[in-house]
Amino acid sequence: MVDTRFHRFAGPFTLSALLAQIGRADLAQNISAADHVVTGASDLDLAEPGDLALAAQPSYVEELRRTAAGVVLVAPALRDAVPAGCIAIAVDKPHHLFADLLDALYPASTRSVIASGRDDLGAPIFERDVTLGTNVVVGAGVEIGRGTVIGANTVIGAGVTIGRNCTIAANCTIDCAHLGNDVVIHSGVRIGTEGFGWLDFGQSNRKIPQLGRVIVQDKVEVGANSTIDRGALGDTVIGEGTKIDNLVQIGHNCRIGRYCLIASMSGLSGSTILGDGVLLGGGVGTSGHLSIGAGSMVHGRAAVTKDWPAGSKLAGAPAQDIRDFWRELAVMRKLSKGEKRG
Repeated sequence: MVDTRFHRFAGPFTLSALLAQIGRADLAQNISAADHVVTGASDLDLAEPGDLALAAQPSYVEELRRTAAGVVLVAPALRDAVPAGCIAIAVDKPHHLFADLLDALYPASTRSVIASGRDDLGAPIFERDVTLGTNVVVGAGVEIGRGTVIGANTVIGAGVTIGRNCTIAANCTIDCAHLGNDVVIHSGVRIGTEGFGWLDFGQSNRKIPQLGRVIVQDKVEVGANSTIDRGALGDTVIGEGTKIDNLVQIGHNCRIGRYCLIASMSGLSGSTILGDGVLLGGGVGTSGHLSIGAGSMVHGRAAVTKDWPAGSKLAGAPAQDIRDFWRELAVMRKLSKGEKRG
């Protein structure tokens, strides 16, 4: 569900009115329940009967079968997997249509990250002993807990909540986010930035609306000049006690477990999932939409391209089990020496 503290909702709309607004009234002609009221948009697994959801690829089929969404946009091949009682709109490019509908439901001009004001959220709320440095900007509806310190020139966007005894250093920006207690954010960090989501790659490069949040749990530390993108619809989550080094990129919809360590220059593509206690060395990269199980260790400069179970030890590009990595390296060294020629 999109958090309307950060993205204003323009509805509700009947489904027929919503389709007409984006110039696709023709689609309503084949829908028996075109007067169904759309009250939001969400991921398949979290959607409620008033929500609009998307299933664009076969990888979504299990979530699609279990969804409680009222309306689902699907590729034609997935039409039969839509649950009974759920309105299916089957089109060749469901992701494009979904993006059009999101722009109508949550107009870009009203999203808090760019809107001039959110008077509907009320004045900021500060508990006692909050310290604000020079030139700090605090948006409407912000809530900051007792004992938190915010450094000079930091900007806290509308609707953001920050827990108790946090330290937010100078020159940070925090939007579309909820931070827990005892969080430490070093200088230059950007939290809640737009995710890198696009359609028609290399052609029109159409932007996919980024309407999710960032959830930073208690005792997380984020190093200088790191960036954490908000989710596309759901949340990007940084688990309790996780420590992130300088110059790290966390893509949209990533879910980082508890007590992970992520060294500098690492980059996690969207929808990467790390279990609890995962250790990433410097410069590790992931290709996204994959999981690395709890307690795994990924050595520096590795490039992870697929799922790995708990307790994995990985190295290389593409990443592989470290025993295979050293075995292959030993063979290559032996071959490179070869037999000297006269």
